[in-house]
Amino acid sequence: MSALRRKLGDDYQVVSTSASGGGLPPPRSAPRGKRQRFVDKNGRCNVQHGNLGGETSRYLSDLFTTLVDLKWRWNLFIFILTYTVAWLFMASMWWVIAYMRGDLNKAHDDSYTPCVANVYNFPSAFLFFIETEATIGYGYRYITDKCPEGIILFLFQSILGSIVDAFLIGCMFIKMSQPKKRAETLMFSEHAAISMRDGKLTLMFRVGNLRNSHMVSAQIRCKLLKSRQTPEGEFLPLDQLELDVGFSTGADQLFLVSPLTICHVIDAKSPFYDLSQRSMQTEQFEIVVILEGIVETTGMTCQARTSYTEDEVLWGHRFFPVISLEEGFFKVDYSQFHATFEVPTPPYSVKEQEEMLLMSSPLIAPAVSNSKERNNSVECLDGLDEVGTKLPSKLQKITGREDFPKKLLRMSSTTSEKAYSMGDLPMKLQRISSVPGNSEEKLVSKTTKMMSDPISQSVADLPPKLQKLSGGGGRMEGNLPPKLRKMNSDRFT
Repeated sequence: MSALRRKLGDDYQVVSTSASGGGLPPPRSAPRGKRQRFVDKNGRCNVQHGNLGGETSRYLSDLFTTLVDLKWRWNLFIFILTYTVAWLFMASMWWVIAYMRGDLNKAHDDSYTPCVANVYNFPSAFLFFIETEATIGYGYRYITDKCPEGIILFLFQSILGSIVDAFLIGCMFIKMSQPKKRAETLMFSEHAAISMRDGKLTLMFRVGNLRNSHMVSAQIRCKLLKSRQTPEGEFLPLDQLELDVGFSTGADQLFLVSPLTICHVIDAKSPFYDLSQRSMQTEQFEIVVILEGIVETTGMTCQARTSYTEDEVLWGHRFFPVISLEEGFFKVDYSQFHATFEVPTPPYSVKEQEEMLLMSSPLIAPAVSNSKERNNSVECLDGLDEVGTKLPSKLQKITGREDFPKKLLRMSSTTSEKAYSMGDLPMKLQRISSVPGNSEEKLVSKTTKMMSDPISQSVADLPPKLQKLSGGGGRMEGNLPPKLRKMNSDRFT
């Protein structure tokens, strides 16, 4: 595994054993060398295929693509060599026919009709083939009708010449019209930046098109290359993860007329969810950017690539604007295409920010871990519903809304629901909750006792004042909550 990591250029820490005590000293970072990239800035992939064995025969099965993929010097060499060998072979065939028929010795005899007129040595046979193949037609050397083998060779020469021309000229044409050169006019920013945009931590980089011709159906994708080890112990040296740059919203479909800033929002689904400014100093990753589109002039698919390593990602930076409005048009200043400037950005990861927000918020508290208390509250709530249906209708109306005790118990049953309005509680509970030192358990128990005891009794067991109130007598104005007092005053007036 260590050898594989060295091949990939991973920087790892060197730890040596102490000679005296045998302990391990604090780890010391090894000096950083040149970062080995998987994809260069110009888009070339640093991958070499070796030890193919018998698989090399697959290249010959797709010979045309193999020739197109070769470098220009090898293409030119094969082009010249193929034509030279074909011409020499066909010229030799014409010379052999003339030699076997004896035309070489009787070439200057006017009474003799040779297979090919005026062919009396190999150079003349070679010139005859070139004149025939290139359709020059000087008229001095020509084939006669006294040579059937020459006619057959002429047909073979025409077929073979057409095949060689179509193969080699087609290969050279595809080689010259490849859209790789079109990708040279597609620009990527030298650095990527991480800063806040629309209230979210965002990874950004910039793309641009130098030509006036557009890229049709331009689409951009991002891959994160990072080594990791699975829980089963398998080491993945180049694990590829997808970075969402707008696939779900369609923002990855670009209208690439002017330079665009591509954004990846760092959230819980992002591979950079745990990435902070401090952890970037020890992390090792590579972001591969792939821009694809159709060249407007040729209709061929073009792909441009680049990559950003961890030392090319600037934390707390933003790109300079490059578009300005002139008289009747928009001007793009490419001198500021790669320029960035610093902006205030929290150095924490998104995960750390969410944890700090969760701890600092006064309205959010951890849920009650004791499930027994929650079950008791639910059982009490069900009991109140049953008792409430047995009370007289007049008493049910006096006690206010039928769901008021139920709502109060739900607000006080768990500590995560502390954000209730104090105006909905009775005055006694408001005074109790305002006194320091009263725990939340006491408040819940008093609330349950005060709200459930009067309702759990039958009408015959109620206090005299409450019995009188239920019969239409006096009112318990001093002991009722404000909302009930207002309701009773409206009812009895």
